[in-house]
Amino acid sequence: MSTRIGVVTFPGSLDDRDAARAVKLAGGEPVSLWHGDSGLKDVDAVVLPGGFSYGGYYLRAGAIARFAPIMESIIAGARAGMPVLGICNGFQVLCESHLLPGALTRNAHLHFRNRAQSMIVESTETAWTSDFAAGQKIVIPIKNIDGRFVADDRTLDDIESHGQVVFRYTNGNPNGSMRDIAGVSNAAGNVVGMMPHPEHAVEELTGASVDGLGLFTSVLRKLVAA
Repeated sequence: MSTRIGVVTFPGSLDDRDAARAVKLAGGEPVSLWHGDSGLKDVDAVVLPGGFSYGGYYLRAGAIARFAPIMESIIAGARAGMPVLGICNGFQVLCESHLLPGALTRNAHLHFRNRAQSMIVESTETAWTSDFAAGQKIVIPIKNIDGRFVADDRTLDDIESHGQVVFRYTNGNPNGSMRDIAGVSNAAGNVVGMMPHPEHAVEELTGASVDGLGLFTSVLRKLVAA
């Protein structure tokens, strides 16, 4: 029986099909979830993909999507231990839902960034990063305008001390994120948010790196072992 990974589509999602393909390439069964759904169709984990949910009409990125009907089930599932990954706009939604600390704001230089981005894996203790090695350098595409991770000093110190920084930018910070943070997790490690797009780094044919595939193989291995 295959492991079912739900991929949510909001109005304005751009990368839901790419995320579903990444799940399939990793060996899982992608399951389409609609923002208006009230349940999760018995999935084992959930991916919130990138894009501009609700067309980008917001006070803050992800602020409207946070109130989509399906988010009630996702929040409950995440708090019960279900693995959840938020990518780019999905990361923003998870922060707005208070499943992750901090917030994502407009890039410090006020420009859209679209490039292959070098990062270092800071934590392998999450449901989504166990197939990496601590300190491993990876390259994953990034494309955002609201990608700057911010938090007050107390929150930053807290997530640093508890190992919740999952990825950190190297060779140049693309958006001004505090402490070069590219991705964080909740305290339990089942919820991860990241600004770069691992679903765009899963096939050599379509990119210079397949480093993103490790996130999807990690969660599948975690779920099979559970």
